[in-house]
Amino acid sequence: MDRRDFLKALSLGSLYALTPNLAFAAGDYRRLLILVELKGGNDGLNTVIPYSDPLYASLRPRIAIKRDEVIALNGSLGLHPALAPLMPLWKNGEMAVLQSVGYPQANLSHFRSIEIWDTASAASEYLHEGWLARVFARQAVPKSYLADGVLVGSSDLGPLTGARAIALKDAGQFSRQARLANSVSEEGGAALRHLLKVENDVSEAGKKLDTSFAFKTEFPKGEFGQAIKTGCGVLSGGQIAVLRLTLGGFDTHQNQPGTHANLLRQLGEGVAALRAALIEMDRWQDTLIMTYSEFGRRARENQSNGTDHGTAAPHFVLGGRVRGGIHGAAPALSRLDGNGNLPFDIDFRSLYATVLERWWGVPANTLFAAGVRPLELVRG
Repeated sequence: MDRRDFLKALSLGSLYALTPNLAFAAGDYRRLLILVELKGGNDGLNTVIPYSDPLYASLRPRIAIKRDEVIALNGSLGLHPALAPLMPLWKNGEMAVLQSVGYPQANLSHFRSIEIWDTASAASEYLHEGWLARVFARQAVPKSYLADGVLVGSSDLGPLTGARAIALKDAGQFSRQARLANSVSEEGGAALRHLLKVENDVSEAGKKLDTSFAFKTEFPKGEFGQAIKTGCGVLSGGQIAVLRLTLGGFDTHQNQPGTHANLLRQLGEGVAALRAALIEMDRWQDTLIMTYSEFGRRARENQSNGTDHGTAAPHFVLGGRVRGGIHGAAPALSRLDGNGNLPFDIDFRSLYATVLERWWGVPANTLFAAGVRPLELVRG
C-alpha cells in the first residue's frame, strides 16, 4: 500500500489527529478516564426525575414520566425506566448522581456551549485547546502510551483538541491499516513534514495496539454498543489516559418520549456492558466514567411534545472507586429564570478538577483558578 492509498483508507475507518505536547511533568495516568458525551443536550428532568415535586408534572403534562414507572432512588428522585441497567451500580455504591450541573451565564447554542464544556472556559472566554489537552501539555501522558486519548463515535476531538488523539470506528481495522504504513523520512517542507509525522505516528500507534482480547461480555447492538465494543478493544490492547464515547440524538425538540427512552436505553445497556468488560480486563477499580452534555432542556415542555434548549442538568459519575449517592441540589423548579430555565448548583469545572486532583493526582490549579474546587466523588 502506498502513502496515498494508506491515508485514503485510514480516513474511511479512522481519523488520527496529533499535535505536539510541550510537557513538563508526568501525572499518574494509570487510572483511566472514560467520558460519555450525550450529544445534543440531554433532558435532565426526564433522566433523573424529581417525581415528588408537583411542579414536575404540572410543567410537563404530556411528557412527564409517570410516577409508577419511575425507578426510585430515594423518596424524591428516581431514574427513567430505560436506565434500569444502571441500578446494580447504584445499589453497589458505584454510581454518583450529580444534580444541577451547569455554569454561570449559560449559552444555549449547541456549538458555543459544547465549546465551553470542551475547553473548560468561562461563558465569555474563548479558548482553542481542549481542557484535557491543556492538562497533558503540563502533566505529560507517558510516550509509551498508544495515545493521550481515543475517541469513538465522533470525529470531533472536543476536550482532546490539541492532544495526541485518535478518533476511529474499528480498532482492528485501524491496527491493520497502520501496520501497512511505510517508514518515512522527514525531508521536505513544513506541511509535508507534518503529514509524514502524522503517518509515522499512526504507524507506531497501530504497532502498539493488540486487539486479540476475546471478551465474554455481550455488547449491545447498534452504533453505541459497537462504539463501546471498539473502545474496549482499544483498552484491552494498548494504554491510553482517556477514552471518549459519543451517543448522539439528544436534541429532542419534538416527539421526545420515544426518542429519549431509546437513547437512555442505549446509555444504560451500554454502560452496563462497559462495566462488565472493564471487570473482565481487571480495570473497573481503576476507571472513572463521567457523562456530559452541552446543556440540559427547558423545564416546561413545548408545543411539539418535546423540550427546548435549557441550562442545568444531572450527570453520572461511575466506577469501582466512586462514592455513590446523590450530590448537589435538586432541580429548583420553583426558581426558574425569566426564560424558564433552571439554576445550576455544581459548576461543571468542579467535575474536571475532581478528575485532576482526586483521580490523577494532578493539582487542580494546573488548569483552574483557586475558586474551582474538586468534589469528594472518589475513594482512595
